[in-house]
Amino acid sequence: MNSLKWIFTLVLIASLLLGLGAETKNSDSEELLIEIVTSVLDKWHYSSDDIEFDDAFSEKLFDDFLEEIDGNKQWLLKSDIRNLNRYKHQLDDELHQLNIGFFDEAYRILMERIALVEGFYEELLEKPFDFSKDETFDLDADNIDYASSITELKNNWRKRSKFYTLNRFVDKKEQEKQSLEKDATYQIKSDEILEEESRETTKENLDILFSNFKDLKRKNWFTLYVNTLASQFDPHTNYFAPAEKERFDMGISGKYEGIGARLQKRDQEVKVIEVILGGPIWKDNLLEVGDVILQVSQKGEEPVNISGMILDDAVKLIKGPKGTQVILTVRRVDGTIEKVPVIRDQVELEQTYAKSLIIESDGKNYGLIELPKFYIDFSDSNQRDAAKDVAIEIEQLKKQKVQGIVLDLRNNGGGALQTAVEMTGFFIEKGPVVQVKSTGGKKEVLKDIDPSILWDGPLVLLVNEFSASASEIVAGALQDYQRAIIIGSSQTFGKGTVQNLVDLDRVLRNRSSSDHLGALKLTTDMYYRVNGKSTQLEGVKSDITYIDRYAYLEMGEKDQENPIAWNSINPVDFEPFSHLKNREYAIERSRRRLEENSYVHLIEQQAQWIKSQQEDNVVSLNFEEYNKEKSENREMAKKFEKLEAFRSDNTFAWFPEFNSNSSTYNAQEFKERRDQWVQRIESDFYIDEAVEVLKDLNSPNPVIPMVAQNQEQ
Repeated sequence: MNSLKWIFTLVLIASLLLGLGAETKNSDSEELLIEIVTSVLDKWHYSSDDIEFDDAFSEKLFDDFLEEIDGNKQWLLKSDIRNLNRYKHQLDDELHQLNIGFFDEAYRILMERIALVEGFYEELLEKPFDFSKDETFDLDADNIDYASSITELKNNWRKRSKFYTLNRFVDKKEQEKQSLEKDATYQIKSDEILEEESRETTKENLDILFSNFKDLKRKNWFTLYVNTLASQFDPHTNYFAPAEKERFDMGISGKYEGIGARLQKRDQEVKVIEVILGGPIWKDNLLEVGDVILQVSQKGEEPVNISGMILDDAVKLIKGPKGTQVILTVRRVDGTIEKVPVIRDQVELEQTYAKSLIIESDGKNYGLIELPKFYIDFSDSNQRDAAKDVAIEIEQLKKQKVQGIVLDLRNNGGGALQTAVEMTGFFIEKGPVVQVKSTGGKKEVLKDIDPSILWDGPLVLLVNEFSASASEIVAGALQDYQRAIIIGSSQTFGKGTVQNLVDLDRVLRNRSSSDHLGALKLTTDMYYRVNGKSTQLEGVKSDITYIDRYAYLEMGEKDQENPIAWNSINPVDFEPFSHLKNREYAIERSRRRLEENSYVHLIEQQAQWIKSQQEDNVVSLNFEEYNKEKSENREMAKKFEKLEAFRSDNTFAWFPEFNSNSSTYNAQEFKERRDQWVQRIESDFYIDEAVEVLKDLNSPNPVIPMVAQNQEQ
């Protein structure tokens, strides 16, 4: 975005609030933080004119904060909720009055209930659990109510503890079976011993949980309240306490060390929401977005249950020095549970860079460019950026006389807008690429001003539900210009907003305190396509839709809390691309192939099964039933192993001169990693389909099938 405009905005905010800082005696108070955050949100958030601090806002904030502190309904009682209900429509008034009575009361009650549970959980684990008894435990808090009494609360915790223990008991039984298969002389432990060991592990996990709670201070819980307030505006507006701000800065710098995954605490579960490119998880394809981490163990140690932990505490267990191993117990998106060993490492930025290869099919060459993110170094224009690198790859592919190019933007979560605009210009004559509307209604049209076209041949874009932001700008523009065929999920992620970071210490420049206030990341702009439509919520609709395993899961912007609504503005004038021939023919032919392909049918079954697994949250606490269900899930998962066995009949090759001067590895390492990439591409069914679409775009005598012609009449 325009950095000068944002600096000017910061100065305006500071001037508006300087008096506030001077008049406040206790500049480090919670009330001051509330005042600053609400003032910045009210004046500079993109949707501030549409959001009123009224009773409806109050009720939503009330409900969301209770969800944050007790989403599993494992602490509070119905009587506590009745007690707090008097604040339900008063929080807007509290914000205006800089009053935090609701937080004070909620915090007091929560601490009392945590202490109450701490007082009885050990008693629940003194006696063996009866796994022959028929009872169930519902993992979906939306299906249950708060406990009506302490007795009911105890029973809920008994079931919760039994579930943790049963899960560990089943794993131990399986381990005993495997030990016997390896060594016929192995003495299998009795069920009584295994149950006792499992119950002891549950107790140790809960010991750690309550120990971690004791380490939390009031300010940690207040940070959660402020963040809940900020997120009422949209899911990408967040408050960062000083320590979190430091971690955010590290993330922006691209320096990661650990397992290489971004985690989120939601519904009391630690879920993978992003696999960091170049990290150990990404390189070895160990976890996927949507996987839930249930337990963490260091090598040679018992696993620790992290389901009820504060996210920071869970992350501390998962992180560790490069080269060390951590073992994660993971519930996959398909419901299966397995242990995943991970060797911690540092993210290697080389893996995030654009790279290309040649696909030989039916005697002709086609090009593939994979772009994991839209990267740029704003501090040094001489450094690599996504647009410059893609231009190099295109030139290399042209030397190989390719008949078409596939640009793979799947799982590309976005990045620098500047590179997205420049890259779009490689494929079109000069013209508008994207419209940006800022806080206050100011509109800017970002254009490609270079009339030259770097590649004017057939072009296919691959996207999925994780292609977001800058990826959606490129896909939307090339679709509007009818320059490329978009192949992918029914729509992309649907993030059509821009965020900027406000350092709250800079807002109050006259503060004398050494304590830092943190930062606020807030939405300040929205993207619009050249046709005037926003990508917000709706994303970019694929010209050719394929089913993948995530097809029926709620994973897009529209499924987040408090997303900004879709809208549109006036379109801008642009001339559609006139050189892409056979577009409708290629689209119809691809649709026919996908309808008839057995792999696609199997993927459809897999997607439906995963959806059913996500919706089935009631687990049996009976060993036979629980073990049977786990076995059935494993067998069902085997049914889809055929999808992993796919291998293309095409030939794939990368060339040493491609990116030969860009590697951070030695020559042998670079070759090994490129070869691994080729192996991954060979097993990617949708790359094959993209090549077939390029062939159809090149067809000399296209004839649309009769059925398609009848449909068009």
